[in-house]
Amino acid sequence: MKGCYCLVISLNDEKTIKIGKKLGKITFKKGHYVYVGSAMNSLKARITRHLSDEKKLHWHIDYLLKSAEITDVIYNESNRKIECDLSKYLAAKTTGVEGFGCSDCKCESHLYYFKNRKEAIESVENAYNSIAMECNYFRK
Repeated sequence: MKGCYCLVISLNDEKTIKIGKKLGKITFKKGHYVYVGSAMNSLKARITRHLSDEKKLHWHIDYLLKSAEITDVIYNESNRKIECDLSKYLAAKTTGVEGFGCSDCKCESHLYYFKNRKEAIESVENAYNSIAMECNYFRK
């Protein structure tokens, strides 16, 4: 199964977190974030990895998830890589964390801040609707 996914992430307190070697320390505001990713080999395995506490720190998101919690996973199954389309939609609606999760594309970010979970989920649903792509909800 191939596709793209959005992780809705809750951060209970403002925190400064070292994100990999290149991004360095970033201060994250208390609230919710949406991380946009893709898995063109095994979508289920990628989502399961993100949900796991036992993993090597590899991607930018791994460093954030050591201090935050995934509350929701919204995804699509497709051979079409729509990660950057979703990201551009979210970028027009809210603030992104510059350079986060986008080292393999030209997007400014793949991580976006929202004040609350409802707003984050609605924005992801609207992003999928904007490109006429059906989305699903991953159950933990």
